[in-house]
Amino acid sequence: MVEEKDAVQGEQFKPVTHCIFDLDGLLLDTETIYEEVTAEIAAKYGKTYTVDTRFRVMGTTYRRSAEIVIEECELPITVDEYLDQYMRMCAERVVTVPLLEGAERLLRHLHATKVPFALGTSSGAEMVQLKTTNHRELFTLFDHLVCGSTDKDVKNGKPAPDIFLIAASRFKEPPAPEKCLVFEDSPNGVQAGLNAGMQTVMVPDSRLSTDSCLHSTQVISSLKNFKPEQFGLPPFTD
Repeated sequence: MVEEKDAVQGEQFKPVTHCIFDLDGLLLDTETIYEEVTAEIAAKYGKTYTVDTRFRVMGTTYRRSAEIVIEECELPITVDEYLDQYMRMCAERVVTVPLLEGAERLLRHLHATKVPFALGTSSGAEMVQLKTTNHRELFTLFDHLVCGSTDKDVKNGKPAPDIFLIAASRFKEPPAPEKCLVFEDSPNGVQAGLNAGMQTVMVPDSRLSTDSCLHSTQVISSLKNFKPEQFGLPPFTD
């Protein structure tokens, strides 16, 4: 199990003014669905979808995810054929996906205290709409959403910094990258945040190795454990 990582003695986190959130596995409990769907597709061709491959896929765009799975699982299908199955199977399951622990509290707190925040996800816009079906009002609180797989301005998916840099640039008053705090659950997402010049808070899958989390600014086991004041943001009052 991944251990939480906080500031070391004598070290301070830098204050931020804006937050950018990943979606899958951080705010919504979708990663189990994705893992199950991919494993089912691989099994149709007598192949096994390993945890190691899963972690390499996390945070990437649809097409890049498909390329990785097809190559590593040696599937005898094209990227388009894979995505046709994958998107159809996911769409049937994600409509009722629940929020993860601590997500709603944090988002409503940031909104109430007027801290600007955006979504920076590798998912496409249509899938984001499906996944947030039961949480529509909560997601209207975001300043804006960047959906990497369908956003024409996103040329490269995570671990490239594009998604987070574009998310920062679309705030009403765009902050410098160092004033943004990225929330992520995947190594690819954390690396994207670092490549963008931003601090990162990681809420990793418990199966990830500790080494996979070393580069994140902070590691916590749940968003409920996040302390906004550590990054110069208004503290919770409840």
